[in-house]
Amino acid sequence: MTTTRQRPDGRRFDQLRPLKFQRRYTRQAPGSVLVRSGRTTVLCTCCVEPRVPEFLIGTGKGWLTAEYGMLPGSTPGRKPRDKGGKVDGRCVEIQRLIGRSLRAIVDLSRLGERTLWLDCDVLEADGGTRTAAINGAFVALVDALTSIRSEIGPLGDLLSSSVAAVSVGLVEGQPRVDLCYEEDRDAEVDMNLVLTGDGRFVEVQGTGEEATFTRQQLDQLLRLGEQAIQQIGAIQKKALGARWPFARRPST
Repeated sequence: MTTTRQRPDGRRFDQLRPLKFQRRYTRQAPGSVLVRSGRTTVLCTCCVEPRVPEFLIGTGKGWLTAEYGMLPGSTPGRKPRDKGGKVDGRCVEIQRLIGRSLRAIVDLSRLGERTLWLDCDVLEADGGTRTAAINGAFVALVDALTSIRSEIGPLGDLLSSSVAAVSVGLVEGQPRVDLCYEEDRDAEVDMNLVLTGDGRFVEVQGTGEEATFTRQQLDQLLRLGEQAIQQIGAIQKKALGARWPFARRPST
């Protein structure tokens, strides 16, 4: 059994931060969710446009894309806004991750020539903003698709599964889940996992920070992340209530 060291917020090594989804946070977008993971707070909206990128026109197939940004006051020092076409490379990487993660569970051929826009804006950052964005984006996506269900049919046919994400890492040699900023900053190994609700991997992003890690440690981190994502999926399901689109399928 892993020896528990004190974490900055007193959690167990395998314990998630308090996770909450506040649906219908704004009124304009058909999918709007404020997700709070500890202090990390992200507003995720999903809008539906009746058109697709040029390369999909006439195919009958839809598209899903994402944008991610951090508001100036989301970090201890003001984060400047993107200006004059200059885009933060980190934000580009994260929005591509969000898009890949959600496209993995959407059958775009059933969507018709529509584009699903997922916009994830970080209001406060304390580590895990990309994973919180993916978790909230899925909930916003379901709400947005529900608003056009009469046009696209049952969501259980359009969506193959749910999707969720979590960070894991080694801090002082100890595997930990859902790293806050202080832990993320000091981690010897930092990893982000994205899994579908039925346990399939969408993405594994892992690296040693001036350190290496063994296969045994990798397996520990994967197991820890898989267990945490099962918990996140259950919280997503509870937040969506009757709108959970997999009533006849396992939720994890």
